[in-house]
Amino acid sequence: MSSRRRIAAAVPATVATLALALSACGGEGGLSSAGPTPTAIGPVELWPDLPAISSPPLGLDASSRERVPGVEVAPGRIGTLDPVAVVRAETAASPEDASGIDGLPRQTAARLASCDGTPVGPAGPTGPTVPAAPSDCPVLRAYHHDLTGDGRDELIVAVRLPYQRLAVRCYTAEKGGLTRIMSTSDRVIGAELAGRGLILRVASAGIPGYEYRTTWSWDRRRGTMVPTRGEIAPDTTRTPWPAPTGLLP
Repeated sequence: MSSRRRIAAAVPATVATLALALSACGGEGGLSSAGPTPTAIGPVELWPDLPAISSPPLGLDASSRERVPGVEVAPGRIGTLDPVAVVRAETAASPEDASGIDGLPRQTAARLASCDGTPVGPAGPTGPTVPAAPSDCPVLRAYHHDLTGDGRDELIVAVRLPYQRLAVRCYTAEKGGLTRIMSTSDRVIGAELAGRGLILRVASAGIPGYEYRTTWSWDRRRGTMVPTRGEIAPDTTRTPWPAPTGLLP
């Protein structure tokens, strides 16, 4: 038999074998069709003719970039700073600012005199215990974490305010001094660090049983921390919030 005839005779056998193999794929343990694939649908723009906004409304507290006067620190040495001294330096630079991201209420500023520079409270659930400062000191224990991604830690400070509010401020060391890169205040019931993000959990006044979670992240263009993500989620802590009665204990 010629080679051409042998090839022609082998082709039907090969086709039959392939058909048998394909039919077996549909059986038990083989491949099967998942049905028709749904068509991908992209975002649809609604009301495309809405006019541009000439004056955007105020959103979350704008995070400021401000040099802290009178505080000197070398790069990589921010951990040596006393957080109480930092808050005092900012307060002294803006003595008339009783509100806003730059100032402190007068009663809170007055309570700074009771601080001896020792942080308040424990270092964390698994960390060593830190000696407590006088109970009237509004400055909480400071934390250090790389927020900007430059390999050096930033300083994270919290100050208790009247009516169960908490001021949270972040600072970075640069050019021999200290620069504030974030400042906000709210009814904070928890704070977390996730990567280089600072997550603040805030009590919800309008939706019982829920909380607002805002992630603050470094924005190199602005040189500040900005709120990059916000969500409303169930409050798993079920922290009770009584009616405001005055200063935090």
